[in-house]
Amino acid sequence: MLALAFLAVATLPAAFALLFCYDEIVDRVVCGWSEWRDRRREKRTIARLDRAVEADALTRDIDLSEFDRVDRRPLEQLAADLRRLGGQRVGGSGRSMVWHSALLQAYDDRLRLACRALGIAEHLAELEGVDQEIERVRVEGVLHAAGLALPAARAGHRQRHR
Repeated sequence: MLALAFLAVATLPAAFALLFCYDEIVDRVVCGWSEWRDRRREKRTIARLDRAVEADALTRDIDLSEFDRVDRRPLEQLAADLRRLGGQRVGGSGRSMVWHSALLQAYDDRLRLACRALGIAEHLAELEGVDQEIERVRVEGVLHAAGLALPAARAGHRQRHR
């Protein structure tokens, strides 16, 4: 009987703490369960989306080691170069043919680098004349569709004739 009395006296503070903090303990358990359920639901949603768009198939052919090369120019810098050179190309009337030719060559080089960085096929080096112009427009459109904003490739954009 004495042991039972000691046990009751020893557990009495714990019983009072449990009684007074019951709502907080229940709140923590419910919040923890709710967070676990939300994380589980998010993981299932992401897995369903991955299966729906076949994310692995989209990235299977991309060589990620290309992005780690030291000599690789950042895509943001290529986009800035393309916008600058594209603006000069459109507004470069009154310049010499040599200047215009060098500008087009630099612009095509940046287009090739951007295509290589994004894994897009291009044939700018193989073509000449009107065919090269058509390929340049096609590449600009594909780069624009890939998310690279180029002034000449914007939908509804018309160049001014001077």
